[in-house]
Amino acid sequence: MNLIDVTKQFATDDQCLDYIEQMRWPDGVKRCPTCGNDKLSRIERKKQSKNKRTRIYQCLEKTCKAQFSPTAGTIFHDSHLPLTKWFMAIALVMNAKKGMSALQLQRDLGIGSYRTAWYLYHRIRESMQEQYPEKLGGIVEMDELYVGGKQRGKGIKYGMKQKQTVFGIRQREGNLRMIHTTDAKADTLKRLIEQHVSPDVRFVMTDASTAAKAALVKLDLQDRHHSVNHIAGEYVRDKIIHTNTIESAFSLFRRGVIGSFHTISIKHLQRYLNEFCYRFDRREIKDAFEQTVRRVAGFAPITYRALISEKA
Repeated sequence: MNLIDVTKQFATDDQCLDYIEQMRWPDGVKRCPTCGNDKLSRIERKKQSKNKRTRIYQCLEKTCKAQFSPTAGTIFHDSHLPLTKWFMAIALVMNAKKGMSALQLQRDLGIGSYRTAWYLYHRIRESMQEQYPEKLGGIVEMDELYVGGKQRGKGIKYGMKQKQTVFGIRQREGNLRMIHTTDAKADTLKRLIEQHVSPDVRFVMTDASTAAKAALVKLDLQDRHHSVNHIAGEYVRDKIIHTNTIESAFSLFRRGVIGSFHTISIKHLQRYLNEFCYRFDRREIKDAFEQTVRRVAGFAPITYRALISEKA
């Protein structure tokens, strides 16, 4: 959904609340989420108060009397930002092919502080994590990406120790997986391939990596493995054997790091990878915005304290 459509359809908080309510309770609010009682009262707030939500429901059961709003239990709960800015932020993130910085989000939405924009963006990223991803099949390409600053010290091996390893898997004409991992050794790759690739995969394409070859042998996939030797100048063989598809996805992520984010914290790297994979997998889906709002509303909010204290 483009920004003009978002501003028209979700111009007020009430319109956003209507959408969230319809999404959570298509048949209307029937029961109290706390006790299950079907006797409820709807309260409309006319005046501004500390609670910015203009609509709440109250359970009429004497032993309960719980109050809840359409945003209760969602990532929007207790947020000081208007829902209109939340919806606009989701649209901006989904439309930014190479991602966007929290500072740019702050400017575009007129958010008071960088910290608020940064926290908002990370809560959206958190919801982009695939809980139960489908395994990839057909023709699958694999490669490693190394993320980090400029190489310092003598020798390639020394410089590589300063970088973070990302293992990428992409199904041709299908989905993408990028996983932040400790290394690119055979046992590590075996575990990740087993987790993300179907055993019925048709072909597996890699570069001349010996670790990937060893991992595929351990998984008994060597008969379906083909590789190209980039060091020898070989990039495509027989028109079908190449890793150009996964490398194009890596290129998109690199452009995001260089042009938008500039620096990425190691402890949040997987969230950035999740964002790119999520957006990439939905690049041709018309209702990607609506799907994302549903996901964001369905995730419990991560606290700011948990976000900044998370260990790398």
